[in-house]
Amino acid sequence: MQDKNFDTLVGKFANNIYGTPKGEIRAAVMWRDLQEMLATTEKRPLRILDAGGGFGYFSLKLARLGHQVVLCDISQKMLAEAKRHIDAEPDAVDISLVHSPIQALSSEELGQFDLILCHAVAEWLTDAHSTLTNLLTLLRPNGLFSLMFYNVDAMRFHALISGNFDFVNNGLKARKKSRLSPDHPLEIATVQQWFDEWQLTTLGMSGVRVIHDYMNRRLPEDFSPAQLVEMELKYSRQQPYLSLARYVHLMGRKARGC
Repeated sequence: MQDKNFDTLVGKFANNIYGTPKGEIRAAVMWRDLQEMLATTEKRPLRILDAGGGFGYFSLKLARLGHQVVLCDISQKMLAEAKRHIDAEPDAVDISLVHSPIQALSSEELGQFDLILCHAVAEWLTDAHSTLTNLLTLLRPNGLFSLMFYNVDAMRFHALISGNFDFVNNGLKARKKSRLSPDHPLEIATVQQWFDEWQLTTLGMSGVRVIHDYMNRRLPEDFSPAQLVEMELKYSRQQPYLSLARYVHLMGRKARGC
């Protein structure tokens, strides 16, 4: 089984990720978290790797702050979309594009980085543990790791409250596969164990979409999308909501001696 390549789904993927209310929530939660991570570093331009970063939404935001970014993706069409956005920037930004699966990245070729992002990638990998273990060889000692992954408990609970009991009993394997439904959602406890193995100190954890996916379709007349984002931010780090978030963002710092 091969890892997912979104070459044939660029338009749909981009719209589903950031062109919707759930995309606004993802952007708000992740950007808050990244800004807090950056506040713990030296006040200097950082080398940042956006591994599997698609069309570079966060690559651009980080490059606008003066950081040097390497954006890698397995999809040539995603990178072409990224280049289009980069070229449209009014001011020059330092972003290098690398067309490659993240398994092929090496410190010998790219050097090491102060911050590595890997967002919504692990759940598409046939062997996420091995791939991420190799990816972290590109992270400098004391460097930061930002990992967002699809939460298997959220997938299961959403199926349960929707009455899709056959899907749950079948091990969360659908008879008819959705092209944007991840193949390998992860358990929070499993990823936390990986962090311990990798000698990463956990800096924080946030849920992405702790409310949105469970909302009643009959919303009050005065419902405010902006207030939804505010509530998502408020409850993203509180239990039990965090554990049922569609995605989980785990942030870590590599040990100095690693």
